[in-house]
Amino acid sequence: MSEHVIIIHRWTDRYADYAAYLDHAAHRVGYVTTARAARQLPAGAAAVEIVGSTEDAKAVREAVDALVSRNGAPTRIVALHETDLDLAAELRGEYGLPGQRTETLQPLRDKLLMARRLAAAGVPVPATAPAEDRTAVAEFAERHGWPVLLKPRRGTASAGITRLDGPDRLAAYAFPPDTAMVVQPWLPHRVLHVDGVHTGEGLGVWRASRYLSTCLEFTGGTALGSVELDDLAALERIGRITERTARAVLAGPSVFHLELFEDERTGELTVLEIGGRPGGAEVPFVWREVHGIDLMAVAFAHQTGTEAVASESPSEVGGWLLVPPSVPAPCRVRRTTSRADTGAYAQVPLQDGQLLPGGGYEHAGARFRFRGAGSAEVEAAIRRTTRSVTLECEPVDPDAPARLVLIGCGNPPYREYSLASVAARVETALVQSAAVGWQRPYVADRHRRADTADPAATAEAVAALLAGHPGPAGVLTWDETLLRTAAEVAERLGLPHMTPEAVRGCRDKLTTRRLLGAAGVGSAAFVHAHTRGEALEAADRLGYPVVVKPRALAGSIGVTLASDPAELAHAFDQAAGSTFPGIEGLAGVIVEEYLDGPELSVDCAVFDGEVRVVNVARKRIGFAPYFEEIGHLVAPWRDEPWAGDVESVTARAHEVLGIYTGLTHTELRLTAAGPRIVEVNGRLGGDFIPLLGRLATGVDSVAAAADIALGRAPALEPDRERCAEVRFVYPDQDGTVTSLDTTAAEAVPGVERVVPLAAPGSELRLPPRGIVPRLAAVVAVGDTPAECSTTAERAVRAIRAEVSPAGG
Repeated sequence: MSEHVIIIHRWTDRYADYAAYLDHAAHRVGYVTTARAARQLPAGAAAVEIVGSTEDAKAVREAVDALVSRNGAPTRIVALHETDLDLAAELRGEYGLPGQRTETLQPLRDKLLMARRLAAAGVPVPATAPAEDRTAVAEFAERHGWPVLLKPRRGTASAGITRLDGPDRLAAYAFPPDTAMVVQPWLPHRVLHVDGVHTGEGLGVWRASRYLSTCLEFTGGTALGSVELDDLAALERIGRITERTARAVLAGPSVFHLELFEDERTGELTVLEIGGRPGGAEVPFVWREVHGIDLMAVAFAHQTGTEAVASESPSEVGGWLLVPPSVPAPCRVRRTTSRADTGAYAQVPLQDGQLLPGGGYEHAGARFRFRGAGSAEVEAAIRRTTRSVTLECEPVDPDAPARLVLIGCGNPPYREYSLASVAARVETALVQSAAVGWQRPYVADRHRRADTADPAATAEAVAALLAGHPGPAGVLTWDETLLRTAAEVAERLGLPHMTPEAVRGCRDKLTTRRLLGAAGVGSAAFVHAHTRGEALEAADRLGYPVVVKPRALAGSIGVTLASDPAELAHAFDQAAGSTFPGIEGLAGVIVEEYLDGPELSVDCAVFDGEVRVVNVARKRIGFAPYFEEIGHLVAPWRDEPWAGDVESVTARAHEVLGIYTGLTHTELRLTAAGPRIVEVNGRLGGDFIPLLGRLATGVDSVAAAADIALGRAPALEPDRERCAEVRFVYPDQDGTVTSLDTTAAEAVPGVERVVPLAAPGSELRLPPRGIVPRLAAVVAVGDTPAECSTTAERAVRAIRAEVSPAGG
C-alpha cells in the first residue's frame, strides 16, 4: 500500500539518506525543509515545501497543509532532528497518526519532568528545580551550593546554558524572555555519552563514549572531542544505568542519546539527560562509517513502522573532534592550519573565506572523525589533532555594509546597465579571467584575475576579496557559461546560491526534460539521439515538425525546426556540430515535439523557496527554421487568461529542478494544451529583459538578484504598469560592419536608448552561421504594446548601417 510520508528536514550535511530508507517511487514522499537544507534531499524529490525555519510552527503547518492538498492526508510524519521532534509529535496528534505523541515525548524534552521521572524510578540525577526568577535560583544555591547551571527546560546542544558562580553573577544574569528555565548544581565530573538502540524490551546495540571536554565548554570556544570506551568494567556499569534510564522514559523502541556524569574518584554515575533520537555532532557518521550501523535509518524505521536493522557493530573504536572558530559565529574563515597529520580518517574541509553561520554542531567549525583498535589510540589522535589544528576566523557583522562579488561580467553593451544597478546599491567586487577594464568605475580596486572555469581558483580569488571585509557577502553571475563555477564557489564558501545540482539540471536540457516529465510538469515529449538514424526514428515517433537542439549551449545556438526527414538530417548535423564559447558540449542531441504557440520569457525571483514572477516578456522569433530572438516586449500580463497557469507551471518547474534561491529566466510556449516549459535558466534574463522589466514595472530584477545573493528578501512590488520593448537590428547579409550611425534613432520620441552592438570591423554572420549577429538594440517605452511597436519600428528605420558583404 502506498504511504504518504511527510519528512521535516533541516540538516545541510548528509546526516540522513532518505532515498535509502524509503522507496520514493512506491510512496508519496513530501518534505518540509529550508532552502539551505534542501540541497541534501534526494535527487528529483518532487514534493518539497520550503520554510524559513523548521522551528516556525506556523510556516511548517502551512507547508504540511500544502503537501496534504497535493498528495492527500499523511500516513506518517517523520522528524529526525531533536529540535523538530515536538512539532512532529503535535502534528501526529492532530492528524491521528501512529508514532510518538506529545505526551510520550514530554519526558524526553522537558528537563524538569525528565529529572522527576528518573528520580521516581530510582535513577540518580542531579537536583533539578524550576528557575522562575533570581529568588528561586538563590534559594536553590543556598541548598546545593554554588556554582549552579541555568538551562532551558526544553533545549538542545547546550544552547542557552549558563554557569553562575555566585550571587554577583546571578544579579547580572538576564533571564531570557518567554523561556522556562531550570537550575541544577554544577558537577565537576567528566561527562560520558551513550548512543544506541533500545528495542522496547531492552538494550540493543549501544556504545559509550567519553567527552574530552564538555559541551558547555565548547559553546565558550573550547574544542569538543569524544572517544568511545573499551573498558569492559566501566561498560558494564554504564550498561546497567543506561538500561534503567531507557526503561524509565522511553515509551517504545527508540534510538537514544544519553549523557552521564562520572565521578572519577568513585566511578559513580549520574544521569544528566537522555534524548530519544540519534546523537548529534559526528555520532551518526562514526556509527555509519566505523560500525556499519545507520542510526538515522533505525530512527526513520521506528517513525515509519518499518523494520529497523541494527546488527552488532564491529569491535573497532571510533571518535570525533569539533574545532570551533577563533571568534564567535557568524564569522568567516581566514585560515585553517595544521602542524601535523591529524590521523583522522575523515575531515569536513573548510575553505578559506567560508562563512560559518553558527547554529548546531554541523556548522560549528572544523570536524574530524577517527577510528582505531582501542580507546587510547583514538584519544591520542584526537588530542594530537586538537593541539595541531587552528581555525583562524574573522567576525562578520550582519549589520555592516555588504559586499557582492561578481564572477564574470559579460560585455558592456549587454551588461553595463546591470553592473551599474548593482554598484548603486551594494559594494561590488569582480573576479574574471581578463584584466579589469570598463568595469573599474564600478569596482574600484576590488577585483582579482582567476581562471573562472576553475571553481577552486575562483573561490580562492573570491575569498581574497572578502578577507578583512566586516559585513555580509555574496556571489553572483549573470553569465550562462559561469553558472556552474558560481554555484560551486558559493557552496564552498557557504553563501546563498542555486546549488550545483540545480545548475546541472538547468544546463543539461536532457536532465531538465527527464525531471519535468517524471513529475508531470508540462513540457515537451522528447528523445535523446546520438546518431542521425536515431534522430530520424525519434522524429517519426514524435511526429513532424520537431525541434532539434544541443543538450547544453545557450542563445538558441544549434536549435532548428525540422519539418521532414531531409530537414531533420540537416538539423541533427547543426545541433551536433554547434559550439558556444565557454560551454562544454554534452553527448547526443535532443529531438522534441514542436510546441506551437506564442513564446514567453518569465523572470522569477526565488527566495526561501518562494517563486515570484518578476516580469513576463513576449518573445519575437526570426530567421526560421532557426530560433533567433529578434526582440522582446514586457507588458502588463496578470489579467491575461493564461496568467495563473503560467505562474503555476513555472513554480512547479522550479520545485522539481530544486531551485530554491536565485533569479531565474524561464522560457515557455502558450500551446493549445496550456503553457509548456521550454527551458529554465538559472540566471538573469539576457537581451536587456531585466532593463525592460524595470522600465515597465519599476521592479529592478538585477537589484533583486543582488539582494537574494546576499541572503536578503528582494523588493518586488511594481510601482507602474507600462510597456517596454527591445528590437534588435540585423544586417541584410553576412559581412563586415563599416559604419553604424544611431543618432537619428536616439532622437525618436519614446526611445529610451539605442545600444550599438557591433563596432566597425565586426564580422557578422546570419543564423545559423553566426552567434547573435546584431548591429544594434533599440529600447522603446510606451503605455501600450502598439505604442512601443510603432516607436521601435521608427527607430529601427532611422538607423544607418553599412555592411560590406562577406567575400567582397
